[in-house]
Amino acid sequence: MRPSHPQHKLQFDYTEFPFKCDGCKEVGIGSHYKCGICDYDLHTHCALPSPSISHLFYTQCSFQFLPRPPGNTARYCNACQRDVTGFVYHCQKCGFDLHPCCARLPMVLDDGEVKLYLYRKVSAACHRCGRKGRSWSYRSTCKKYNLHVACVKEMLVESWHEIYVGHGHGHGNSRKLETRIPSLKGTLQTHHHKSRGKVKKCCEMAGLAVQFIISAVLGDPTTLIAGVVGALMSK
Repeated sequence: MRPSHPQHKLQFDYTEFPFKCDGCKEVGIGSHYKCGICDYDLHTHCALPSPSISHLFYTQCSFQFLPRPPGNTARYCNACQRDVTGFVYHCQKCGFDLHPCCARLPMVLDDGEVKLYLYRKVSAACHRCGRKGRSWSYRSTCKKYNLHVACVKEMLVESWHEIYVGHGHGHGNSRKLETRIPSLKGTLQTHHHKSRGKVKKCCEMAGLAVQFIISAVLGDPTTLIAGVVGALMSK
């Protein structure tokens, strides 16, 4: 039994289909806690929150976990720029807010080939929106791949209708993993002007980097990555 859902005991579960977290109200996938009776889902970070946390990007701040945003005015997450409507880490001194999953985003994503670092701001344009400095960003060591956390969230929202309405969902669905995760295949090639072979390889690597970032933003930066890598490498 957990304070966020006292009616029933939550069970640890794993799903490769997106769900909406009933704590922070953001999208999730992979490892989470679930109430089968109430169809209630929580990110692991939302089910097992720390009372207070600190963050490398805000060294003067102390973030306290709150079940709802403070005050009566609209608030947004300083990491992804999306509205805060549920669970949140809030710094009373500075007024900053972070979704639980955003507060726990890994500073480094590394599979042995692609290494991505989380930055508060970067000077390079995002592969998806073409803008700079919009939100926190993941950027590759080679500096070829850069993606806003905000853009990842938008990709997921845009794909929500296709995932749930266009193809349905359930245990009987046999679609490959990569078709259930949004990608940047249609926009990556516009950023490269090399030979066809090099463009293909570059876009494949960028697509792989995007998969890592998406899985981290969804709240499961470890288990899901293994599945995504396996699916991409088997193509």
